[in-house]
Amino acid sequence: MKSYFDTYRPEGFSTVTPYLFAEDPARLIDFLTHGLRAEELQRTKDPESGTINNCILKLGSSCFMIGKARPPFSGMRASFYLYVRDVDEMHKLAVSEGAKEIMAPADMDYNDRQSGIQDPEGNYWWISKRLVEKAYDD
Repeated sequence: MKSYFDTYRPEGFSTVTPYLFAEDPARLIDFLTHGLRAEELQRTKDPESGTINNCILKLGSSCFMIGKARPPFSGMRASFYLYVRDVDEMHKLAVSEGAKEIMAPADMDYNDRQSGIQDPEGNYWWISKRLVEKAYDD
């Protein structure tokens, strides 16, 4: 029996792909490309207003999208768990590029080194590195 999810997905896209709505998408894209080292893959703008309708970004092996927040999608916030090689370095970079520190880097009792930031649009990012090579439930 075929799964409902057996379908083509472009490289870097998962079955569930985050889509953020931002009041100022250009500011968020700028923060993500500089503060978290995201790569911008594609951007489409409204031909009349120049507003960013959609932008595809890639962080590591994961793609996600950003668009201009318009009613009823204004004020939405999200939270992301971002795995990186060096939590302290990424945390410092993000804060230097305008993120608000939520939690300083620290080793957690569940074997992750983790910090927390809030991006300029209010989304939360939990910057993490697994300290052991095993699942969370082991």
